[in-house]
Amino acid sequence: MSSSATRFYRTIRKFQAFRNFQIIRQIFSRNFRNSSKLWYLYCLPAPFVTVHAFSFRRSKEKEVPVEEVKEEPVDYKDVIDAAEKLYQEFKVQDLYDFLIKFKDCENDEVLWRLARATTDKGKASADQEEKRSCMFEAFEYAKKALQLNENNFACHKWYAVLLDYTGEYEGTKARISNSFDVKKHFLRATELNPNDATSIHSLGYWCFVFADMPWYTHKLAAALFATPPTSTYSEALYYFQEAEKVDPYFYSMNLLMIGKTHLRMKNYLAAKSFLLKARDYPVVTPDDKKAHEEAIQLLKSVGIKS
Repeated sequence: MSSSATRFYRTIRKFQAFRNFQIIRQIFSRNFRNSSKLWYLYCLPAPFVTVHAFSFRRSKEKEVPVEEVKEEPVDYKDVIDAAEKLYQEFKVQDLYDFLIKFKDCENDEVLWRLARATTDKGKASADQEEKRSCMFEAFEYAKKALQLNENNFACHKWYAVLLDYTGEYEGTKARISNSFDVKKHFLRATELNPNDATSIHSLGYWCFVFADMPWYTHKLAAALFATPPTSTYSEALYYFQEAEKVDPYFYSMNLLMIGKTHLRMKNYLAAKSFLLKARDYPVVTPDDKKAHEEAIQLLKSVGIKS
């Protein structure tokens, strides 16, 4: 190709490039007028545009200051009042569902009530595994309550109750081993509140269990301990009767145990009297049902049909 032809084609390409530039400039000018605030985006690499376009849009939004959320202080008196109302109405599941919300609190009065509610939930269950789980769960609440306040009689009482209940699942050896601490905490509960009938009843029940223990369990206890736990029916009867003096007819099981202890001591007339009271006690709780059914069976053994 001649040099003159080469120069001609170069001129043509320059002219085309110039025309393309003019077209681009016209398009850019129109876009600039339509959106002058975004002009710089056309000049930036793609990733940078993506990030800053997002930031640019967010910057138009009004910033809302984040206020610190403050928890309202809990009025535990109201919690306790509500719990007692549910307890008196024997709304076992409702009471548990209400108190479980406070399981991490540092209030001993709430925690021992949660231990009691969890125990009642376990007693009401027909599922043996759930019953077991509830007793161990309740024991944790009772332990924490006692750690928080060793001068609260109810904390000692429920610690002792649940130490014994959980011991039942751990075998005879564990239950016998726990029995010393069980009695110690029941005694402490009665010292702190001599008018609490359930603590006195629980001491009576402890005495009855060891007075009524079969010979082979006595042998095991003697092998495990230099001085194994022992008691008599007379001692058990004393505590059951004291509980009844403090609060007459407070508990169907106390009436049953007075009758049952008299029966063991061959005081048949007194046994019949209290077993009839246990049989006729209004059945509201699982313990009432148990007392009612056992009283019927024991009355049959002394010639009285239901």
